[in-house]
Amino acid sequence: MTATLEVAEGVGTIRLDRPPMNALDIATQDRLKELAEEATRRDDVRAVVIYGGEKVFAAGADIKEMQDMDHAAMVVRSGALQESFTAVARIPKPVVAAVTGYALGGGCELALCADFRIAADNAKLGQPEILLGVIPGAGGTQRLARLVGPSKAKDLIFTGRHVKADEALTMGLVDRVVPAAEVYEQAHAWAARLARGPAIALRAAKESIDAGLETDIDTGLAIERTWFAGLFATEDRERGMRSFVEEGPGKAKFV
Repeated sequence: MTATLEVAEGVGTIRLDRPPMNALDIATQDRLKELAEEATRRDDVRAVVIYGGEKVFAAGADIKEMQDMDHAAMVVRSGALQESFTAVARIPKPVVAAVTGYALGGGCELALCADFRIAADNAKLGQPEILLGVIPGAGGTQRLARLVGPSKAKDLIFTGRHVKADEALTMGLVDRVVPAAEVYEQAHAWAARLARGPAIALRAAKESIDAGLETDIDTGLAIERTWFAGLFATEDRERGMRSFVEEGPGKAKFV
């Protein structure tokens, strides 16, 4: 298997396993889609970590595989490529990328699909596709610009340069930088904390934010309002408010 899903403490870890650099070939892309859909379905998965191992997150697409593809072949394949990454982005649960070593090209695009990114202090990220005469094709031109703003995205995409963890943190490409040996531990802890939270409310928050970013403010407020009112039909809302009144904030145990 080029990727696996392991579950512990309510956290599903999607682990890339294609040595030596976790190149994202077609088989791995398709496997990512399968695992993202499995993580979405499974009730025992309440949060997700995406991890490439101690040495490298993912060093991009398999260029040798793509080299032989012509325009017609890529017209067919590009849709499936984007669907694989979109499946990860649309997991309706908190998702954190644990980034070690290189996260380049498709690897960077995969990290962009997460809600939160924890990077090793030795990590390097970038979108070097321009150096191959192409552009990012798995969401990089869209998700990167939405995350860091168009000018910073254009800098990375136009030049193809790599950024170290400290610069990635400054520009908002990653959210936390930690020693390399602690990346997975901290990512799992972040996910495990949220796995104990109210699952439907977390889904509502994620979908409200993500869908709202794609539309105007009035439509976004309508999405938020619908979810907000709907949560008053859940047991978690009842538990959370009762616990707040009787015991004080932050003590509710959700189901």
